Amino acid sequence: MQYIKLRSRGSSVSFLQELLGKLGYETPSSGYFGVETDVAVKDFQSKNQLVVDGEVGIKTWTLLFDRTKPADVFGDIFLAENDLIDFAKRYQVDLSGVKAVNEVESSGKGFLIDGKPKILFEGHVFWRQLKARGINPEDFSNPSNETILYKQFSRKHYLGGTREYDRLQQAASISTDPRFREAALCSASWGSYQVMGFHALPLGYPSVQQFVDEMYKDERNHLEVFGRYILKNGCLAYLQAKNWAKFAGCYNGPAYAQNKYDEKMAKAYMKFSTQ
Repeated sequence: MQYIKLRSRGSSVSFLQELLGKLGYETPSSGYFGVETDVAVKDFQSKNQLVVDGEVGIKTWTLLFDRTKPADVFGDIFLAENDLIDFAKRYQVDLSGVKAVNEVESSGKGFLIDGKPKILFEGHVFWRQLKARGINPEDFSNPSNETILYKQFSRKHYLGGTREYDRLQQAASISTDPRFREAALCSASWGSYQVMGFHALPLGYPSVQQFVDEMYKDERNHLEVFGRYILKNGCLAYLQAKNWAKFAGCYNGPAYAQNKYDEKMAKAYMKFSTQ
């Protein structure tokens, strides 16, 4: 595992925060190693007879894995090499290109430490999904729902990690009307490649619930929905051509350059193509 400490960022920090959360520490699931995470790490080190330095290296990782046993949760749900090979053949894409996109777009892994698929709930999408079902969201907008139902996009309400399921459940429970649950499921992005639930029907799933059920099974199903998405939305041709800017614009939207998705994929492709 990667060595990380205060002010580190990335998927290893997110995983650390998941492990700490499973042990009862209330750390943010932000992917940023801030003060709260530093305090939790030092407390864990103190309680487990380690040097208390807040630095997560091989010894701290080893004891974190021993105490949380993530392998017991994940089992065989992760992607294997053959899954990527099969995807490359099916969609006629260079295997190195598939690996590059998987590395950049898959956000590290598709499942949380509790075995549920990774999600991110979008309150502004929930607003639109309710309206699409003939429900006026303004009738249900109040201070108790302000973190899960709002008109405009905002990052400030994200909780990250397993707590995104709390937001999803709160949205689904606003009313016993089943349209609210359906709208809530459509308003979260799911799995390794964070495909929104409202894409379920256009991508050939009979219902959003069946789409969600598939996301709960394994990362192979996450790769399946990714393939369906890039085929349906015209992104596949850009991947086949290794036009990373066009692919990133198609898959991530016009703001892709802010996160340098195209540059990251180009760099990852060069790495895999020389192996």
